[in-house]
Amino acid sequence: MAAQRLRLGVAKLFEMSLALGRLSRTYSTSQVFAEVLQLPTRQLTKLVYPLQELERHLAPNTRPELNLRIFDPSLEDIGRAESCFSATARSRIEYLTSAVRLDHAPDLPRPEVCFIGRSNVGKSSLIKALLSLAPEVEVRVSKKPGHTKKMNFFKVGKYFTLVDMPGYGYRAPEDFVDMVETYLKERRNLKRTFLLVDSVVGIQKTDSIAIEMCEEFALPYVMVLTKIDKPSKGHLLKQVLQIQKFVNTQTQGCFPQLFPVSSVTYSGIHLLRCFIANITGNLH
Repeated sequence: MAAQRLRLGVAKLFEMSLALGRLSRTYSTSQVFAEVLQLPTRQLTKLVYPLQELERHLAPNTRPELNLRIFDPSLEDIGRAESCFSATARSRIEYLTSAVRLDHAPDLPRPEVCFIGRSNVGKSSLIKALLSLAPEVEVRVSKKPGHTKKMNFFKVGKYFTLVDMPGYGYRAPEDFVDMVETYLKERRNLKRTFLLVDSVVGIQKTDSIAIEMCEEFALPYVMVLTKIDKPSKGHLLKQVLQIQKFVNTQTQGCFPQLFPVSSVTYSGIHLLRCFIANITGNLH
């Protein structure tokens, strides 16, 4: 580990130390991200900016097909965003309640984001990773597909509310369409829907349920590619390019940039936190 760290250039270390200095004066960045900033450049890129790491393996003629830097925050921006996901005495992060219908959902003034995906896509694992800076928050993760049957609401400090939606496909709740469609259509403070796609298998027929809902209601949504630690590099690149082409040609409301993540290695988690902080108005 010591030998790896020595490979960082003096200039890069100086730049990171300045960033940390600015962060410490204004925000209390997490200890985890402070350690990330000390990684060698390539490791840091792979962990924080996984799409840019994948770019190295693309043939030159395929690079223009990927939208790599539409959302391209600095390390300082990402460090600031971490504070939204860190619990304090005045800004608690906690599970609030569950609901099977919109009229049972809590009426909250804060901005809201929701996560939706087919059963076994790794949705609850991703939410647990996003909220890992507050380990006391219980996010139930099951090895059995279709574990989430209700809309689960999490208060993320004073900043926003995160909603874990039921999975569609295998073992989905019988009233899934009514439950989710009503929420997506009528939830006034919903700022963005995060649609999870398994990077191993790509977009499936069942994913069209959620995609069509978002498109029909003209909702802004984002595609998050889960489990990027599982496929080979070549297979992952193939899936990324296919999904990017789908977004470019078959969608209107989807954010052009993909967000590949791993709940195991935490690759892409810091960047996704930053994006959420930004769209909920908490990245100043």
